[in-house]
Amino acid sequence: MLKAYFWLTICVVVWGSNFVFGKILVQDFSPALLTLLRLLFIVLFLIGLATYKKHFKRLKKSDLLAIFFLGVVGVFINQWSFFVGLQTADPTTSALILATTPIITGFLAAIFLKEKITIRMLTGSTLAIIGIYFVVTKGNLSSLHIDKGLIWIVVTMVTFAIMIIMTRLLSHRIDPLTITLYSNIVGFILSIPFAFTLDTPLRISVDMADWAFLMGTAIVVHGIATLMWNNNIRHVDASKASILSNLEPFVAMIVGFILLSKPITGVEIIGSLFIVGGVILSTYQRKKAYNRTISSK
Repeated sequence: MLKAYFWLTICVVVWGSNFVFGKILVQDFSPALLTLLRLLFIVLFLIGLATYKKHFKRLKKSDLLAIFFLGVVGVFINQWSFFVGLQTADPTTSALILATTPIITGFLAAIFLKEKITIRMLTGSTLAIIGIYFVVTKGNLSSLHIDKGLIWIVVTMVTFAIMIIMTRLLSHRIDPLTITLYSNIVGFILSIPFAFTLDTPLRISVDMADWAFLMGTAIVVHGIATLMWNNNIRHVDASKASILSNLEPFVAMIVGFILLSKPITGVEIIGSLFIVGGVILSTYQRKKAYNRTISSK
């Protein structure tokens, strides 16, 4: 069990670091092109994994539209808005906003899956909103200035919540690897024309180190870390694993300090405590469902 916690912590460190990795990558690649390239490497990894496991399955016609919608919203728009947002948004603030995804997922589940909204969820949501407001205003509660990049990060958060709901619905009849593979293929195909129309001007690095960094982070963050999480989550208590996943904003703070020399402020720490505390409180009764869908990251 100790070994399982170690590998789960490594996954959280990788996912939390992704905000800083994205911030670095958008300096050298334009967002839509970066989305295209990252999805390319992710799809190649998934095809390699499916080939190794001999795990190619045909989809029913009734599921094609759902997979297509998942690929458009949960993969392409989710990835593209993430990189667009990180052009100007602070990676730590972005991580804190995305940490509230389980709360949005809970409200969407109440609408589409008829799950109940509890007092605990509403209380936790209020705490999280207070924390976000505190972080975005930098502690100056009399003025509110929202970076336009944060709006795109909110889009990322909403699309991620939609992806979790759709994955939960589809997973009753399709295995996770098949869902992930085909939805990412849809997202990749869709990203091809947009890579050359959305970005003006088109930016692409000619430095091999940047390309290696792009390829490595795509495979590690969306491939290896997900596999590690899925392989070890069954060996530990679900509630403790859920708390681990909520540590991503703190990882983003530390990695941002190390790689970007971004100072960690008291406002960010206080806001983080409100947000993470609110998420833990609101999702306390939903932790098992959330852990089953964490592989969508």
